[in-house]
Amino acid sequence: MTEIVFLVENDLDGGYTARALGESIFTQADDIETLKAMVRDAVRCHFPNEQNRPKVIRLHIVRDEVIAS
Repeated sequence: MTEIVFLVENDLDGGYTARALGESIFTQADDIETLKAMVRDAVRCHFPNEQNRPKVIRLHIVRDEVIAS
């Protein structure tokens, strides 16, 4: 595996959540910069063997926005 993709969404309680697609990895943080560090750490923990660890982490940031008509 050369790449892993995380779906990043706003958390209802504030901050952000990140969920890996195709792997059982989930993390959360109060801001995007902290979330990036948490995602890196979670990937290292999930793939302790560096040979099997994805080389690229992609964050797919989804943001819902409601506007009045």
